[in-house]
Parts: sequence; C-alpha cells; structure tokens
Amino acid sequence: MFVEGTLRWQVTEDCPWDLLVALAVRDLAGLSEAVQPSLPALDPAVTPALQSRGARSGRSASRAAPGGAPGGSAGAGDDPLAVQWQAWFEVVADRTRRLTAPLLRPPHFEAFDRALELQDAVIAHYDAAAGWAAARHAEYVQATAATHARRAADIVDVVREREHELRRQAGYFRLDLDVLPLAEKGAWIVGPHTVVVSATLRDDSHAFRAWLRPLVTALV
Repeated sequence: MFVEGTLRWQVTEDCPWDLLVALAVRDLAGLSEAVQPSLPALDPAVTPALQSRGARSGRSASRAAPGGAPGGSAGAGDDPLAVQWQAWFEVVADRTRRLTAPLLRPPHFEAFDRALELQDAVIAHYDAAAGWAAARHAEYVQATAATHARRAADIVDVVREREHELRRQAGYFRLDLDVLPLAEKGAWIVGPHTVVVSATLRDDSHAFRAWLRPLVTALV
C-alpha cells in the first residue's frame, strides 16, 4: 500500500488483491448489471477456468451477509447472490474494514458460511479470479515501484497548491484510493473515504491531478 501525507492528512493508494478477486467473481458470475456501484468491466477481462471448482447444486435460501459484513445495498434486488456480493464488496473496498475481514481460505471459504450463494460462486470461480487478481496486483506493484516519486508528487503538489491558496495548512482529512484495472477511465466514489480510480486515470498524471484538485478543495 502506498501512503502519502502528514499528521494532519493522509492519502492511501492500493490495488487490493481481495477487492480484485471480488470484482473478478462479479464478472465471472454475471453480476455486473445486478449490483452497485456500477463499476466498469475489468480490463483485461477475467478468463474463466476450463474446469471450475465443484459448487453445491442449487442455491440455498440463506440471505445472510458474509461474516462481518452489513446487509446489501439498494440495487441488488431480490437476488441473494447479488445482495451477498454487495455486502462483500462494501467490506473489501473499505481499507479499515478490509483489514479486519475474514480471509478467503480455500477450499471451503468459511468466511461465507452464512452467505451460501456467494460461497458457491467463490468456490466455482476462485481459481480463475485468484490467478487473474495475482497478476494484476503484481503489475500494480511493479508500476508503483517504477513511478513512486511521480505518484507521490501528484498528491502532495495538489494539496500544497490548495494550502497556498488558503494561506494555511490543510486540516484533517483521509482519502483512500483503490486503483483498479477497469475498461473505462474515471473515478467512482464507493464509500465515505474511498474512491475507486481506474489505472488509466492514475497513470495519467495530468488527468489525475485535474480530477484530484476539486476533491481536495472540498476536503481541505
């Protein structure tokens, strides 16, 4: 995880493996149109495994959220799998909740023992999702290592510009960026402190700073 800031403010940047897995399962299970937030498709797309893990036949009537997760948000309708996936996403998209969430442990994924439809989907798609997520996370780590100074400057310079405008230091704020390989260039607010940013936007220093400035203006 990349962290920039001071005692007064902090911006974190990450490409969390478990969030990548969740989105890969979303796409492989055909949930993209049934859940919120409406994030773009993944790029590169996840390739289904030739032989997926055997899942229990049929869906359980359970609609409970995964361990530690709240109930699903509006937009999932009455589909138990969509409701349970949204509850999972809300946990893994949030840095503070992600750190305390139950771990994905194959082959049974006990973290989803009270979300049986989601447990079935994870069992069926885990191999493809985990392999894809590992490759994308490794790409992110390599990219951030090569461009660390520029990425830090993208954030610090924008905050300092705002401080100069106000003739004072920034007050307290926290912003967590989840940088993801998405098919569309942009950013999507997914929580009180959390924004999903496409890798294409983050890699474009000029466009990223232009996007970040009004957000920092609202926060500082």
